[in-house]
Amino acid sequence: MPSFGIRRDGDDIAFSKLIRERDKWTCQRCGKVYPEKSQALHAAHIFSRGIKRTRHDPVNALALCYGCHSYFHTRPLEFHDWARERLGKKKYDALKIRASRILPEPRKAGRAKEAHNE
Repeated sequence: MPSFGIRRDGDDIAFSKLIRERDKWTCQRCGKVYPEKSQALHAAHIFSRGIKRTRHDPVNALALCYGCHSYFHTRPLEFHDWARERLGKKKYDALKIRASRILPEPRKAGRAKEAHNE
């Protein structure tokens, strides 16, 4: 399965299987059904799997065949419009917030001590 440049670990492999099983080994765009363990069906992320907060969030993934996954990778705006329609605006917007939330960086011990002494 192409990784689109990101390494997969055991959690990623288990997550991919979970998504493909949840979607009954069926591409959610074209409807083609694949045999179990097929490498042609991917767990495609709506928001990049490089975003750790939503990488293993089942709402952020759906089963797409290689062709549909590749098609959407070249048409990201169309993909997000399709995903928004599929999830519904409320669910999509909540996922978008989770994926884009900027978390504060943890303070380093030295900086915290300096701030306390000021």
